[in-house]
Amino acid sequence: MSKKDSAEQSDSEDRPSHTPVAVIDIGSNSVRLVVYNGETRTPIPLHNEKAICALGKGLEKTGYLNADGVGMAFDTVARFAKIAKSLGVERIDALATAAVRDAADGAAFAKALEKRCDIKVQVLTGKQEAKRSALGVLCGIPDAQGLVADLGGGSLELISVGSGDIGEQTTLPLGLLRLSEASEGDRGKAINLVNKALEKEKWISKSKDKTLYAVGGAWRSLARVCIAQMDYPLHVLDNFTLERHQATSLFDVIARLGTKSLEQIKGVSRSRQASLPLAAAVLERLLEVVRPRAVVFSIYGMREGQFFKSLPENVRKQDPLISLCEEIARGAVRSTMAGYETHEWMSPLFKDESPKLKKLRLAACLLRDVWWAEHPDYRGEQAFLRVLRLPFLGLGHEDRAGLALALYYRYGSTPSEPIIEQAHALLEESRIQRVQTIGLAMRLSYALSAGAPGVVKKTSLKIQAGDLILTVPEAEPLFKSGAYARRLRRLAEHLGLEGRIVTV
Repeated sequence: MSKKDSAEQSDSEDRPSHTPVAVIDIGSNSVRLVVYNGETRTPIPLHNEKAICALGKGLEKTGYLNADGVGMAFDTVARFAKIAKSLGVERIDALATAAVRDAADGAAFAKALEKRCDIKVQVLTGKQEAKRSALGVLCGIPDAQGLVADLGGGSLELISVGSGDIGEQTTLPLGLLRLSEASEGDRGKAINLVNKALEKEKWISKSKDKTLYAVGGAWRSLARVCIAQMDYPLHVLDNFTLERHQATSLFDVIARLGTKSLEQIKGVSRSRQASLPLAAAVLERLLEVVRPRAVVFSIYGMREGQFFKSLPENVRKQDPLISLCEEIARGAVRSTMAGYETHEWMSPLFKDESPKLKKLRLAACLLRDVWWAEHPDYRGEQAFLRVLRLPFLGLGHEDRAGLALALYYRYGSTPSEPIIEQAHALLEESRIQRVQTIGLAMRLSYALSAGAPGVVKKTSLKIQAGDLILTVPEAEPLFKSGAYARRLRRLAEHLGLEGRIVTV
């Protein structure tokens, strides 16, 4: 996307609607409501709530929905529909999955829900559920390559993804509730059931040496345990990544953890603790069969896939990271045009830059001035922590840390806090030097322009014969004074150059 196209898109009157939209996910174990902040490219939740109804409990033996769960689900969905409407939602997508799909009384239950709650309920086929799970991953990671695996209470969806498209897919009756009941709680028997089901899906081996994207609440809880066991510096689930051998070693350790150890891990509920060993076993078997390069834990799944599917085509085509940064900048009443201009202005400092790194630098430039309203002593820290911990950036943790550090150095902060040192530990030295350069260049650009669009492009920056040369128009009063000379020297020192101002 060119600067001109992006800027025109950013300032177009045809922006996405910010009328909230809601998804009610009627699953085999839980029923969840998520209300999203309109039809923006990134699904930002305004409200997220769930209730454990266990509709699929006993389904493997009886063929019917759990009677107690049905009553709870009626009350829960009625509450969720009221909440959504009170938040201004005009469209509620109520989706029922494996338990309702497979139960003999599932269709009757869905019709009763519609009548009682005055909403339309769509009972997804296995193929529809799988497609939405894959779209959820692609919503956050458009360049995902490999296999999406979504583990729920009633089923396991497997879907191949690559080049932005969805390939082969299947739905298996290996959800944690059904698998636990079918195996009668016997781990060995459960693994045998998983093995028999996976043996029939020869196509999944095509994802060897690619990536396995783990989706679902049970696997998110598993990721939390892994983070705790590793003493990992970044407690963010979004795109938390483990190499295959690293993952299998961790899963072996987790399978032996006692109840007391699991209770001490923040964010893992008691209901999840009981199912963790089985969830780990299913993922471990998938890793052994598929043999991917790595496993990535995705916070996006079927609900985000439904959200993404319903977006206008022009919004779906946007880059999720850049679109989100534009939204954040506009929300802080900062110019996105100034961000694009700053990105182009500092480009001479970054020769032979990969497309990914170039995009990350643009994201930093768009966010350059968002935290200016914070107290001066805490701007760098607030910017760093916000970017580091945003739950929906769709970035790998190395890239997330780099973006956060670039904003930290934009405000002139020094790496003295332990959390900053932890972020440094995720990056190689060359990457640290790069993000410091971006931060110092953004600091210089603001000294020149005060954040206003159309100003920084009146100047130019280049490296020549050991000098960092800033060229400014001689007749322009904007550049007769200000702090930019000092900021230029600081950037030049960082680059091992001499700073020089040239007027024309």
